[in-house]
Amino acid sequence: MTPTAPGSHIAGNLGLSDRVFAGPRSRRLQSTVEAGLKRVDSALERELRVTDALADATSRYLYEAGGKRVRPMLALLTAQLGDGITDEVIEGATALEMTHLGSLYHDDVMDAADKRRGVPSAHAVWGNSVAILTGDLLFSRASQIMARHGERAIHLQADTFERLVLGQMHETVGPGEGDDPAEFYLEVLSDKTGSLIAAAAQAGIIFSNGPEELEQPMMTFGEKAGVAFQLLDDVIDLSADPDETGKVPGTDLRAGVPTMPYLVLGQRTDDASRELRARIDDGVARIADGADPAILDEPLARLREHEATAATRELARAWSQEAIDALAPLPDGPVREGLTRFAQAVADRSS
Repeated sequence: MTPTAPGSHIAGNLGLSDRVFAGPRSRRLQSTVEAGLKRVDSALERELRVTDALADATSRYLYEAGGKRVRPMLALLTAQLGDGITDEVIEGATALEMTHLGSLYHDDVMDAADKRRGVPSAHAVWGNSVAILTGDLLFSRASQIMARHGERAIHLQADTFERLVLGQMHETVGPGEGDDPAEFYLEVLSDKTGSLIAAAAQAGIIFSNGPEELEQPMMTFGEKAGVAFQLLDDVIDLSADPDETGKVPGTDLRAGVPTMPYLVLGQRTDDASRELRARIDDGVARIADGADPAILDEPLARLREHEATAATRELARAWSQEAIDALAPLPDGPVREGLTRFAQAVADRSS
């Protein structure tokens, strides 16, 4: 299956046209950010091209399959607190989106995911080794872009990459003895997802010469919004409609990757919850031994309707509210309103 053209922006995928940019004083901001997103897409087209034919095809594969462009959108929004969307902001947003893309190649190998963004995952097309090396290539390209902008940009990229790796490592190893599995998982989400969104929010300030005192609030906002985003992804992972999600329902759990609904289910002591958890555990073990992943269809459908999944959605909204609370130091205006609606939207979406 051939990927489609570069995907719709976050305004379409998360319904942010009507939410982030609601109100007459936000219309100019909407036009500014959408113009910036087009510039980021042009930069991605340019930076992802490689002279080697195979590397060129693999590097552009997931980009051409689409994407929400969450991180560039956030950098472009926070840049409005400084000098606006400068060339430096575009390059910083591009580098962080490339870092995100690189992480997807690795994630799909780690999770044995068959699909990503509605197309076969890269490792399903080219094999694990090529997919991993493609991710490495994108990380390298992103670092080259950041290196053009001095030591601060290099530190931002390196620190974020370190957290991405540690988050994946901790997820792979799992909680240690005495660790609370749910709390451990939230720390993993902070590293794997929150760190990169926090970096995007901070990058908008740094590359636009924005007020230094707003960097920490933006980092806090981005990290908490990122955790909310991923918690909702855990809910969406159980969706019965792969046409919306681009993934087989329950992809993470079928691969033995715990998600928050599963962890919340494990906290329940009633017989029905225990029985469901045992069935999921048994199914995951059998799939690891070669059984058809479809054996989990019915248990995962039950989990989707279980109150553990509803509790996960509420937890996402709580993290979203904490992100909004972090915006208190920002001046009143369309940027703060837009960021508020951004946090609300990532915790209240269906795909």
